[in-house]
Amino acid sequence: MKLSDFDYHLPKEQIAQYPLQERDSARLLVLHRRHRRIEHRIFRELVEYLRHGDVLVLNNAKVLPVRLYGKKPTGGMVDVLLIKELSTNTWKALVKKRYEGVVTFKDRVTAYVSHNNGVSYVKFDGEDIKRSLNDIGVMPLPPYIKRKVEQSDMEGYQTVYAEEGGSIAAPTAGLHFTEELLNKIKDKGVDVQTLTLHIGYGTFKPVLMDNIRRHRMDEEHYEISEALTKAVNHAKSQGRRIIAVGTTVVRALETSALEENFIKTGAAKTSIFIYPGFKFKVIDSLITNFHLPRSTPMMLAAAFAGLEPLKKAYSEAVEIGYRFFSYGDAMLII
Repeated sequence: MKLSDFDYHLPKEQIAQYPLQERDSARLLVLHRRHRRIEHRIFRELVEYLRHGDVLVLNNAKVLPVRLYGKKPTGGMVDVLLIKELSTNTWKALVKKRYEGVVTFKDRVTAYVSHNNGVSYVKFDGEDIKRSLNDIGVMPLPPYIKRKVEQSDMEGYQTVYAEEGGSIAAPTAGLHFTEELLNKIKDKGVDVQTLTLHIGYGTFKPVLMDNIRRHRMDEEHYEISEALTKAVNHAKSQGRRIIAVGTTVVRALETSALEENFIKTGAAKTSIFIYPGFKFKVIDSLITNFHLPRSTPMMLAAAFAGLEPLKKAYSEAVEIGYRFFSYGDAMLII
């Protein structure tokens, strides 16, 4: 399977630059795998496709405002993206216009930027920097959003159920849910559960090799609670459906079940790369956004839906004007 198999044409104007005012008013493309049938609905109508006894699994990871704009002692600007916390106040980072030295953020927080073997590090002074990020940082919007980050992104680029801080990107399939919609889903008898997978910079890591099997995913941390373990394993034993909200949920659940046919409680790491040919053990349905061409999330969706049905769905979505990527519309694969 070649990298070019995951190409498609997308007009730039269909890359969503802002979220919709009403989260659940996004369009929802429903792809029926068995009959290869496509429907076009609104996201709030998702509840019509759910059944009593389904288990809906969300990723409750919370995005940290880890893009920082600081000043050098000379007055020049420094653009920093914190990508991984190594220890308290020491972070691996991406620093534009390679600079080494002292940086001040918002005239109140100082740090020292250094480099070693092509990797940038930022060491902050004072108390744990995570306590100050809301004051000195902005949301790390993806590079295809071609505008300045706004205050509204602090809410718009966060799911309504986000709890566990540590991600540098949102689990975007979950952005469409509102509290009201989640309550309707629960009222139907659906068991809504959460896990945590902190999304790292690797989510934007491009696949560079034409033979996609040679690609290696960056490692990400996830945590599965005892409540989720019991809910999923019990549902599977009774033939009830597990519905994953987002590719991060799929990666965590399927990693946990790699050695057995059931998931396990606890914290672990995953570097699983799911592409067509993968044998799913856990999930029965997937809610996801429309992903970048040649990206690993698109490959995962193709593994679940089938490459040709997925490409047909993408083509139809482009043709009728769906909005794409993080702030875009959604897809339900059942």
